[in-house]
Amino acid sequence: MPNILRYSAIALIALVAACSDGNGQQPSQMPPPAVTVVTLKAQPVTLSRELPGRTTPYRVAEVRPQVTGIIRERLFEEGARVEAGQPLYQLDDATYRADLESARASLARAQAAVESARLQAARADELAKIEAISAQEHENATAALRLAEADVGVARAAVARSEVIFGYSQIKSPIDGVVGRSTVTPGALVTANQEQALTTVQQLDPVYVDLTQSSGELLRLRQALAAGSARGAEGAPVRILLEDGTPYPHDGELTFSAVSVDPSTGSFALRVVVPNPENLLMPGMYVRAVVSNAVRDEGILVPQQAIMRDPMGNASAMVVKSDDTVEARPITVSRAVGNQWLVESGLTAGDRVIVEGLQKVQPGAAVQATEKQAD
Repeated sequence: MPNILRYSAIALIALVAACSDGNGQQPSQMPPPAVTVVTLKAQPVTLSRELPGRTTPYRVAEVRPQVTGIIRERLFEEGARVEAGQPLYQLDDATYRADLESARASLARAQAAVESARLQAARADELAKIEAISAQEHENATAALRLAEADVGVARAAVARSEVIFGYSQIKSPIDGVVGRSTVTPGALVTANQEQALTTVQQLDPVYVDLTQSSGELLRLRQALAAGSARGAEGAPVRILLEDGTPYPHDGELTFSAVSVDPSTGSFALRVVVPNPENLLMPGMYVRAVVSNAVRDEGILVPQQAIMRDPMGNASAMVVKSDDTVEARPITVSRAVGNQWLVESGLTAGDRVIVEGLQKVQPGAAVQATEKQAD
């Protein structure tokens, strides 16, 4: 009998528990997952391209002698900065100095002959007035004066030529710049207009940066300009990045764009002029240049962390709709602009794109969206 009572009590407790569970409140539902979104907006976007290039001197002058002679003295230090007209070499000028003195003496003789001829012509004029000499003699005196004056002109030209040749005995820098290594030493014989340069002077402030760009990129840019989806960015500064990625402190200016394409590479040449006051850029240095080609006035930029790609490489983004549910949106992006992608299709201004919490959502799910704060 006691066992029957015990079993009855257990059954009653189970029944009460079951009734209690049936009449109680249901467990509460989980709240929608929280995500962070960025609301897209249309804004002007500069379309730029990072291109590889090499630095070249702004001007290069190979110094050669214009007269023959023995080098008596070198007047510069290799690697030093020189100015246009600064003497670099001094040749043995004894012969040229003697030629100059001889030409000057010839000029003095011709000038003395002119003075004598002038006196004779003046005397002939006076005698001709009183018919003391014949007309022929008068004409001969006048012609002799003109001949003597012409001889002075010839002698003066010879002096000028001798002075030029004598000046060539001192070889000067044709431009401002940095002088290189000397290929000759004092005592060496050099000849006029020889093939080997004595030294080289390079102007390194500013410098050129020679770039190459794909002809396909140029074609796409011109198509965008023709379609009106972008406008030209003429005059925009060119940013220079050093070989290690460090930004160069001075912007350059695009000054030249080739009109033909290299058939072996499918690219065309660009040239940028860059200030170089600190001589940080040396000839032959590898750099990268960020060239601004056009501006898209109504561009859409989306943060890179918002973009997902499938195994085929197709891009998509999770968009929070007006009813706070998630939609997977296939999109097309063309290029990176900083840490964002430039959108070509699939997204418009006003779309709310999820940038944080993507792992917690799926298409069609409700979410609690919070706008990302500006950095």
